[in-house]
Amino acid sequence: MELDALLADITTLRVDAVVNAANSSLLGGGGVDGAIHAAAGPGLLDECRELRRTTLPDGLPVGEAVATGGHDLVARWVIHTVGPNRHRGEADPALLASCFTSSLDVAAQVGATSVAFPAISGGAYGWALDDVARIAVESVRGWSAPEGRDGITTVHLALASPEALGVFKAALGR
Repeated sequence: MELDALLADITTLRVDAVVNAANSSLLGGGGVDGAIHAAAGPGLLDECRELRRTTLPDGLPVGEAVATGGHDLVARWVIHTVGPNRHRGEADPALLASCFTSSLDVAAQVGATSVAFPAISGGAYGWALDDVARIAVESVRGWSAPEGRDGITTVHLALASPEALGVFKAALGR
């Protein structure tokens, strides 16, 4: 699997699936979540509301992932995952690692072969970028496709700033 880090707007990447650093409500928010919802258009919010009405009435738990359509995005799918919030005491690295592996599992289930991730929990949720980068790289490198799936061939770590890009490139070099 090809794994790289790039300075990019995740909403414009030509990949099969983009990962949304969502909140548990799935109904949009700030940062990457707000940008993905804005770029995907109202159909994404409608689909997320339907998920809440039917299969996820209590919201999406931390570390888990669920797919929706990409709607107005270039990407065919949005994989929503809820990162752990350090400000709320969610400091277990395994929870953050699960965001990456669960998202890859869901991406493989829907047939995606290329995926773009943001720096999950590296913004408003208070995780140090060094930790996010290390956990992201270790999780993606350690992931294997579920039995019977062709798997993911390309993963981009899409970063919004040159500083974040430098941190993630350093993690890739370790």
